[in-house]
Amino acid sequence: MDYLPLFSHLANKSVLLVGGGQVAERKARLLLDAGACVTLVSPALCPELQPLADNQTLRWIKEPFAPGHMDEMWLVIAATNRREVNRQVFEVATRRRLFCNVVDDPELSSFVMPSIVDRSPLLVAISSAGQAPVLARLLREQLEALLPHHLGKLAEFAGRWRERVKARLPASARRGFWERLLGADRLGQALARGDETAATRLAEQLLDEQATARRGEVVLVGAGPGDPGLLTLHALRHLQQADVVIYDRLVSKEVLALVRRDAHQLFVGKERSHHSVPQDEINQRLVEEARQGHKVVRLKGGDPFIFGRGGEELEALIGSGIGFQVIPGITAASGCSAYAGIPLTHRDHAQSVRFVSIHGKEGAIELNWHSLCEAKQTLVFYMGLSLCPLISEQLQHAGMPASMPVALIERGTTPAQRVISGTLAQLPSLAEGVASPALIMVGSVVTLGQKLAWFGHSSPPINPAAAS
Repeated sequence: MDYLPLFSHLANKSVLLVGGGQVAERKARLLLDAGACVTLVSPALCPELQPLADNQTLRWIKEPFAPGHMDEMWLVIAATNRREVNRQVFEVATRRRLFCNVVDDPELSSFVMPSIVDRSPLLVAISSAGQAPVLARLLREQLEALLPHHLGKLAEFAGRWRERVKARLPASARRGFWERLLGADRLGQALARGDETAATRLAEQLLDEQATARRGEVVLVGAGPGDPGLLTLHALRHLQQADVVIYDRLVSKEVLALVRRDAHQLFVGKERSHHSVPQDEINQRLVEEARQGHKVVRLKGGDPFIFGRGGEELEALIGSGIGFQVIPGITAASGCSAYAGIPLTHRDHAQSVRFVSIHGKEGAIELNWHSLCEAKQTLVFYMGLSLCPLISEQLQHAGMPASMPVALIERGTTPAQRVISGTLAQLPSLAEGVASPALIMVGSVVTLGQKLAWFGHSSPPINPAAAS
């Protein structure tokens, strides 16, 4: 961020405004609305500002700017039409470590004034860091139309209930109460028509229900293959509501950036031959967090029910009496093949698709390799990068042609995606230098990849003669 958004409490604090024109008049009214004690320095005033000086709504110093005018000030705004004066104001403020805004001049500003949607006490501020103020104003106009005017009443109502909720509910249960209350259409409708009694009755009902609730819940959420744009709306909503997020190695940092900022994040990622947290411990952690009343999101790369051990974790929750939901995600095979331009099925190439994990329980390899060699099907191997020599050897031994097209999709759906294609015989050499996570696709549909590729840049197929 170029600027950190702040909401300043300026009530009864001295603010210096330099300039006497119409721009200064707009800034003066904004500062006065915030309760600031405005001192305006300018040799002359525009007609719109004169009444504010005459009735002493603001203090007017009828002279050019001088450094002494900044004494005892909290904030400074320069709004003259002379850049040399604005620069002097900015430089004096910087030496005094005062925040200063020069209107429409980001280079001479230590803070910028946002466009504001006012639903006091709820405020929405929009800034383009001074780069595109018209864009910020256009967004404000759209939000003005979208945000109902009773939002201010909603915020005031919540403020009146804060201490009561704090006294009644433990910290872990409060967020759930506020989400239910403030998300209830009935509350907004009651406050919009001024029915405080109905609003209070609803709040009391929800507070009683929350106070008697004994346990939280766990939501298994599929994070998709990497691109945060592939998250479902349900997934995003639960990420924004979670108290605790327990996530895997394959969850991208872009997806994690969408998690509620004050949620506790716990990494339990696994890699081949290196399990940072055993599955039994993960299951127990889910149960413990839910029993504390937390809303727990178990965030998994791809889809939680496709090689994500989601079923095992749900069995543990059921055994402990913990409530749960499942939010499916786009599995890696579907997302990565689409971004690589390789269809999973195609009438000329494959009438079926098989998702294959080489690793069974305790790492055992239990595959019917002959069944994987059936004609007109696509194979997608998950977590098989380190075993490419075994895949190549066993499939050929079971009867698959050495010339069968294959592709490795590295970091699929992300800007770092690479697609490396060749033949089954070349698979071990293709895998050299490929980083995890990567999927292995086997089947004649791979030949469509060059024609249908649309995302990023695919690596050219390896020349079979050169590889051999």
